[in-house]
Amino acid sequence: MRISGRTATFCSVNKKMRDRSYSSSGEEEPLIRNQNKIISYGAQENCPSGGSTSINADPVILASSESQLPKGKYVLETVEHGSLNVISAKFESLDYDICENHLLLEEERTKGYKFIVKKNFARWFIFLLIGMLTALIACVIDITIEELSHIKYKSLKNYVDRCISENCLYIPYLIWVISNMIPVAIGSLLVAYVEPIAAGSGIPQVKCYLNGVKMPRVVRIKTLVVKVIGVISSVVGGLAVGKEGPMIHSGAVVAAGISQGKSSTFRRDLRIFKYFREDHEKRDFVSGGAAAGVAAAFGAPVGGVLFSLEEGASFWNQSLTWRIFFASIISTFTLNVVLSSYHGHPGDLSYAGLLNFGKFENISYDFFELPIFVIMGAIGGLLGSLFNHINYKLTVFRMRNIHARWMKVMEAVMVAAFSATLGFGMMYFLNDCKPLGQDPTSNPIQMYCGDGEYNAVAAIWFQTPEASVRSLFHDPPGSHKAVSVVVFFIFYFLLSCWTYGLSVSSGLFIPSLLTGAAWGRLVGSGMASILPSSGWVDPGKYALVGAAAQLGGVVRMTISLTVILIEATGNITFGLPLMLTLIMAKWTGDFFNEGIYDIHIQLSGVPLLPWEPPPLSYNMYASEVMSHPVVTLNTVESVRRIVHVLKSETFNGFPVVDPQGDVKMCQTFRGMILRSQLIVLLKNKIFNESAEIWNCKQPSIKMFRDEYPRYLTIQEVDVTEEEMKFTVDLRPFMNPSPYTVQHSASLPRVFRLFRALGLRHLAVVNDTNEVTGIVTRKDLARYRVWRHRGRMGLEHLAISEKI
Repeated sequence: MRISGRTATFCSVNKKMRDRSYSSSGEEEPLIRNQNKIISYGAQENCPSGGSTSINADPVILASSESQLPKGKYVLETVEHGSLNVISAKFESLDYDICENHLLLEEERTKGYKFIVKKNFARWFIFLLIGMLTALIACVIDITIEELSHIKYKSLKNYVDRCISENCLYIPYLIWVISNMIPVAIGSLLVAYVEPIAAGSGIPQVKCYLNGVKMPRVVRIKTLVVKVIGVISSVVGGLAVGKEGPMIHSGAVVAAGISQGKSSTFRRDLRIFKYFREDHEKRDFVSGGAAAGVAAAFGAPVGGVLFSLEEGASFWNQSLTWRIFFASIISTFTLNVVLSSYHGHPGDLSYAGLLNFGKFENISYDFFELPIFVIMGAIGGLLGSLFNHINYKLTVFRMRNIHARWMKVMEAVMVAAFSATLGFGMMYFLNDCKPLGQDPTSNPIQMYCGDGEYNAVAAIWFQTPEASVRSLFHDPPGSHKAVSVVVFFIFYFLLSCWTYGLSVSSGLFIPSLLTGAAWGRLVGSGMASILPSSGWVDPGKYALVGAAAQLGGVVRMTISLTVILIEATGNITFGLPLMLTLIMAKWTGDFFNEGIYDIHIQLSGVPLLPWEPPPLSYNMYASEVMSHPVVTLNTVESVRRIVHVLKSETFNGFPVVDPQGDVKMCQTFRGMILRSQLIVLLKNKIFNESAEIWNCKQPSIKMFRDEYPRYLTIQEVDVTEEEMKFTVDLRPFMNPSPYTVQHSASLPRVFRLFRALGLRHLAVVNDTNEVTGIVTRKDLARYRVWRHRGRMGLEHLAISEKI
């Protein structure tokens, strides 16, 4: 095992036996020491003094609410916050696999082709609404930020111009600090106290949701409101953030809300789209919402589809591709119409996305420049891996030391004040004066420059980060001194690293693009000074390549990011340099650490399944991976036992077997039933002894859809003592044909079957079709491949409820 690529050591000690611990393969496993904190891991052994050793130790699992785990030997006594080698047992999986029980099949038989046409039409209509509403939300965010930023920076300009002559510069400085702190405080208070999952860009959470993990509160309407207000507050507050990344999360929330036809937050049911109330359909709509968010942010409908494919959805089909592309096109067109009208060009349609790079009409490259772009990609990978490493250390520090909500708010406010201090300090100490007439900002500040000149450093700070990116792309050569760009790059790199992870809604794309554009323009200016007579050296072109390299080195996206940048620049001929740059940035960054989103996902302990199974794992079998023994239910089961099992166990799926009296042995596997289904049956009193009561209204699939997605807990279901003596026939409600695998199947085969079909439970049977174990997401996610500096290996992760 490795943490952040460095070998460490756990000291293993003998511990008491506990319920729900689980030990699997018994392979040799490296010992790990985490900051001299002793953590039990495996059998009794003397704690080594240092280095990397190995003993016979088993991976340890504390609990898993989906797995069915036996009593085991050893458990993790403590879990250090910020550990990358532990999976949280609190995350559940989505039921992406459709339960083809008797009720569903009966509905499909009676509906006919007319219902199929109606359902397909409803899907297209929902994707139309997703595209339009996502674009309208983007327009609200963009217009609000632009108006508030214009008021803020225009007022600051007036104060600075007046106080230069009156020697009272402390006044605009204090006003700048306060105008940063107040909006950030508002946004941070909402995130910290109202909806913490609205923090950050939301891309890691959406990525986990589309991977099949049930992320609590990730697609609530309250999350959307906090996200929108928080993004506006963060950008207006002058933080090193962007508004583009959160649009992906916003689009996902819009898609999840519209497709269900009801709101659990407002407790309103519109009685429409009931046939989409299941995880399978909902997740497909969320894929379209994420793509529409990308399209609205960057004006890149094709890039949105590729982003949803590359970074998001684990399961794909052709019809879904068409519908997602349709939503992305609608999103781009709607935003273009609204923003073009807002800017006074209703027929121009020149505002395809929130991030407007401007037109690179004359951009071109020569063949001999390709090696330069590759080298810049490597530099972006190095800087991106450095960014990720520093941010990882900061995030771990926050997880271990900043727990109270007020402390999170205070940190965000402190960063906002420091951002204003940094900007004002650069303006004050860097004398970078340029003649008026070429100023790239609407608020040029003279500062200590002469008449007819403006301060070029102030031009970067006195506007939104998106406008600063556009300035670095299109400013003519010589617009900035090299010293100014170097200082800005260093400080903004560290500032953006500090900012990402705060308790605010924020995006990472724009700070990365701005940082990369700064050092990329520096490269272009340096080459222009070395080769002054070369007409092919364009600082703006190298600023674009640097921006792509920096962003690629941080997030490690390739295909989708290439297309997004091509669509955002409006120049397809520059696709090859961008692709080479991004691939090199990814390869270089992956040599040192993971992408920023993957690091934060691992820190959260989310059981994310990669695209491929662990290599060289064919010597591991389903019998080693599975959780056992399992808790089973009979095809006709007593209400008392169902209630007892639901109250005493936290499992979400139960194999249904043929009754064999009280014999405790493997029994013939007949199907699978979920906890949510059992709770609905108990709530609606679907008992054999009371059939005359509910026979008048035959149980249907609608009964389960009405409860989706917030099912009651077993404690909320009222079952009388008389009803405890009743029985329930589970056969009409269970899935009679769940996917199974033989106990002799290899780990890669189990992994591919589980992930490709989006399963939540995979039953393991023996040669006589008797269920012997269950494979769940956490059983597979705990086998993770680590890669660091050209080496790789397989690590076994612990599963704990302590994170």
